[in-house]
Amino acid sequence: MADRASTLADPSAESSVSPNVLAPKLSTCPAIRIDKLRVTYGRFHAVDELSLELKKGELFGLLGPNGAGKSTTVRVLIGQRKPDGGKVEILGHDVVRQWSQIKPLFGYVPDRDNHFDEFTGRRNLMIFADLYGVHHSRIDEVLRMVALSEAANVPVKGYSMGMKKKLLLARALLHNPPIMYLDEPTANLDIHSRSLVHQILRQKVAEGATVLLTTHDMNEVEAICDRVAIMCRGKLVALDSPLTLRSMHTERKVDVILLGGERLVIDLDNEGQRRQLAELIALNQTASVHTREFDFHSTFLKLTGTEFE
Repeated sequence: MADRASTLADPSAESSVSPNVLAPKLSTCPAIRIDKLRVTYGRFHAVDELSLELKKGELFGLLGPNGAGKSTTVRVLIGQRKPDGGKVEILGHDVVRQWSQIKPLFGYVPDRDNHFDEFTGRRNLMIFADLYGVHHSRIDEVLRMVALSEAANVPVKGYSMGMKKKLLLARALLHNPPIMYLDEPTANLDIHSRSLVHQILRQKVAEGATVLLTTHDMNEVEAICDRVAIMCRGKLVALDSPLTLRSMHTERKVDVILLGGERLVIDLDNEGQRRQLAELIALNQTASVHTREFDFHSTFLKLTGTEFE
């Protein structure tokens, strides 16, 4: 059983080193530093000279279409893939040379569940609590956090997909790690559960943890992320706060329908067209005036020439 748990567990479960042992490192370095990371599969560059620096106490979104390099980057961070070039540090520790020190520092929520389905939710968490060296009283705490207390003694095979996703989050929270990686953490969750997960992640960040998540949901990004990196074909193509990306890439155009039914597109960067719009409004000749809202599909196409999937 222990061998199976070690295989399915967050890799950090394999070490009994306490994060507190490394506390001095936490205050003197970025949470995650990625410098010119390269990962190749034959001639294919899955990650191509990626450089990122994540701050402590930051909720960071990693976005991109399928095949952009997001998952490969995360695999390097969780120790499943060694880089072919560049350097990656987690709280000041090199992922290649100092992996044993990094393992206890993070929690990981994969995009697919890997629970022991025949066991109850509580029993699943007991296995991983023992691997982490965490007191069993923490199990009830994380079950309450993810609203699974009532299902704690139900076999996981009876859980819904959303409940299984929340159990993954509970497992990642068990040892209260300073770093968390989450792959599509709110997929298959209802509105209430999504809000709950967002609340948990923001609380972790407020406590000083660093959270990196991948998602295809731009609304989620705008709701909870402090900064966003957009990848395409293994390269970084944009990095900023969601608000700044919205401001930079929203089209400064207005769609106007006149009373007679004629449709106009007014470019707000054009002084003559701005005056035209002002005159139309002053003369009460407009039936409707709509600014163009931020649209992630068109913005991503503008940045990369690739549709977001």
